[in-house]
Amino acid sequence: MGTQTLKRAKIYCLYTDDALQTDKVLRATGLLSIKPEPWKHLNPMVVRGVCCKRSYVRGAFLAGGSVSDPEKGYHMEFVNTKESLAHALMTLLNQMQLNAKLIQRKSYYVVYLKEGANIVDLLNIMGAHKSLLDLENLRIIKDMRNSVNRIVNCETANINKVVAAAVAQIEDIEYIERTRGISSLPEQLEEVARVRLANPEASLKEIATMLGSTVGKSGVNHRLRKLSEIANNLRDSE
Repeated sequence: MGTQTLKRAKIYCLYTDDALQTDKVLRATGLLSIKPEPWKHLNPMVVRGVCCKRSYVRGAFLAGGSVSDPEKGYHMEFVNTKESLAHALMTLLNQMQLNAKLIQRKSYYVVYLKEGANIVDLLNIMGAHKSLLDLENLRIIKDMRNSVNRIVNCETANINKVVAAAVAQIEDIEYIERTRGISSLPEQLEEVARVRLANPEASLKEIATMLGSTVGKSGVNHRLRKLSEIANNLRDSE
């Protein structure tokens, strides 16, 4: 019965020669009852205390639980053939603030957790401290890796944005040179235009440094925008 009910190859047996003590143990754990189908619902006596709740969850995991490879994603589940028992387990886990959910998979009912922090908390509740530390170490590594990737992606996006802006600025200046000549521009705009053409890869801050202390980064940006407006006006007038 154990293999069919729990969908597990292992069956754990407890032996005792004392019939009276056996009866007491079975009734105390809810395994024996005068009512039919004793395991149709969870016996409140089984999870009366905090230690009892921990033990019940630990047993439920040993009987029908599993954890996916955390390298691929965070997923922990408990498989049960009884919907009422699965629902009771989900309620018990949510009383521990673990955000458990329940789904039906074919003829089985699966209680699952998807958040890494909740899985860590549940491992602690079950007393699986070595697995907890292993998962925490992996979570730290994954978080650091994700953080580095975000920084790299952000830097790459900024570089691409700067390059795209520089290319557009140079195109505008070259268009002005072909149509009316850079020398026809006001002195400040001509100065910025020539520095930009001579330094296509320079940032706004670097251009400001080349121009001297009289203009800052925002000033350079303003002058380049003015050059863009002049180029667009020339294009429109064609």
